[in-house]
Amino acid sequence: MPQTITRGIKALIDEANAEIETLSAKEAIEISKNGDVVIVDIRDPREIERDGRIPGAFACTRGMLEFWIDPQSPYAKPIFQEDKKFVFHCAGGLRSALAA
Repeated sequence: MPQTITRGIKALIDEANAEIETLSAKEAIEISKNGDVVIVDIRDPREIERDGRIPGAFACTRGMLEFWIDPQSPYAKPIFQEDKKFVFHCAGGLRSALAA
């Protein structure tokens, strides 16, 4: 029996984009010079290996994001507990919209 999806990916992306601030690559590079901003690269490690690393970015796969952000999680990463602005990056803007 096929699943009934009540909110598909388009609806989820539209909802996310209505709530977040979207930056161009140029804007992200510029604000990343500020010590209060962390670029979080949520691409898969294979993508980073293939396409290159963003200098100074913190790598966190999309699948681990919630576990690494939550301070109550046994997997919590200290960087996410800092009082910083986090800019999420992926290849096409869809995963980063959901992450933000």
